[in-house]
Amino acid sequence: MLLAVLGPGLIVMGGGNDAGGVQVYLQMGQNYGMGLLWVLVLLFPILYVNQEMVIRLGAVSGVGHARLIFARFGRFWGTFSVIDLLIINAATVMADFLGLSLALGYFGVPDYIAVPASVVLLSLAIAGGTFRIWERFMVFLVVVNLAALPMAFLVNPSAATTAAGFVPNLPGGVNSTLLLIIIAIVGTTVEPWQLFFQQSSIVDKRITPRWIRYARIDLGAGILIELAAALALLVATAFGLGHTDAFGNFDTIGSTAHALDRYVGHGIGALVALATLDGSLIGANLVGLTTSYTLGDVFPSMRHSLHWKPRQAPLFYGSYAVLLAGCAALVLTAGDAMGTFIDYIEALNGVLLPSAVVFLLLLANDKAVLGPWVNTARQNAVAGLIVWAVTTFSLAPVVTTFYPDITTHQILLGIAGCSILGVLTAAVLWWRRPRPSAEHRPAGVDRRQRREQLAERRAAWRTPPLDTLKRPEMSPGRRVGLLTLRGYLVFSVAVLVIRLVQLVSG
Repeated sequence: MLLAVLGPGLIVMGGGNDAGGVQVYLQMGQNYGMGLLWVLVLLFPILYVNQEMVIRLGAVSGVGHARLIFARFGRFWGTFSVIDLLIINAATVMADFLGLSLALGYFGVPDYIAVPASVVLLSLAIAGGTFRIWERFMVFLVVVNLAALPMAFLVNPSAATTAAGFVPNLPGGVNSTLLLIIIAIVGTTVEPWQLFFQQSSIVDKRITPRWIRYARIDLGAGILIELAAALALLVATAFGLGHTDAFGNFDTIGSTAHALDRYVGHGIGALVALATLDGSLIGANLVGLTTSYTLGDVFPSMRHSLHWKPRQAPLFYGSYAVLLAGCAALVLTAGDAMGTFIDYIEALNGVLLPSAVVFLLLLANDKAVLGPWVNTARQNAVAGLIVWAVTTFSLAPVVTTFYPDITTHQILLGIAGCSILGVLTAAVLWWRRPRPSAEHRPAGVDRRQRREQLAERRAAWRTPPLDTLKRPEMSPGRRVGLLTLRGYLVFSVAVLVIRLVQLVSG
């Protein structure tokens, strides 16, 4: 049963190690050694909590993520969410094609051959109109991700230095560059498109609540593979370049691969190029499909499934092909100038993540949709902590951009203030939480019996047709909170653009 369900979790996590991911992980090690390993470790629970909510939403509701947002929050909020997603998706696909170009360029393949050939291969991967063939091809690419692991042993890593990286610290002190890298780490590992894609994939594979526990194992295995490959890339540059002139001078994936060849040898540069090529193929495919799935959710009359042949779902396959071809053309036109944008694309993912997680959290607590599958109080507490942490860290580069002389002590005071505000908000929400009634906690029923009753209710529950459900009321507090979050995200994106212009203009 596990082998039958296996797929969506492995595949979506494999897409996390695309060109942006490889660049950020290499940059972490080459510029900061193992000092930021703790950030990578903290991402495991964040990934699992977010994607597990998506599994439940997809299996129980049977519809995509964008469709749920439109149905439960209306066209206004749905449009905002989808526009955010489509913009960042296009930027991410461009980054992946740049990664494909750099990876194949390492092996001597010119851009004008590498990029069009990649578009053709990615189009053929879905052209068969068979979900099973596509899934097997993608799982094969995810397994190839493990080819990155040997590089971690070729550089003679130090166990003591690696262990020290688990202790939170800010190498070199607080500055906008370091904080931007931290946000980029979050953005490249936990990306908004992953929420939309995995829910659509769960629906397309026709996984029902009966298989949720197997889907959770599938997700956990995918996260382990993603973080293992990321750790291998981090270790390779941290120890392979740690005592060389290249340390602290990251430029591009290609230059780092050649530096590893020069200082380490053993074909380690080829492994870096292979990891970049593999991850970029997965990432471009999944992000393109996410866009097509989302458009299908927004326009219900549009067939959007890999079970349909291209002639049966021309808009689904056509939107995928147009996105890939357009992004490939831009990469070929811009050339190496796009290399500057990769870190900012991943940072933008990190900045937009709180908005995506907030809507995810609201849906995971929607009893009309999930019934007995809604979040528990513990799950809400962890998800709330994730939203607070990501929002706080995404605020830091904004502050350091406008106040470049700010000190570490002042940054820590700001984080402490945000922590106090977060605790107070959590206390208010906990105090206002709905108390379980007597019918939910009948006398004489022990914990085991309650679990059995909950399992029976869950087995029988399916989301009613969405058009028959009354929308949740948008209270003034919730409306103000969402509008504030929207304004903050717009402001933060503008600041990232300012930082990019400053970098390009010198």
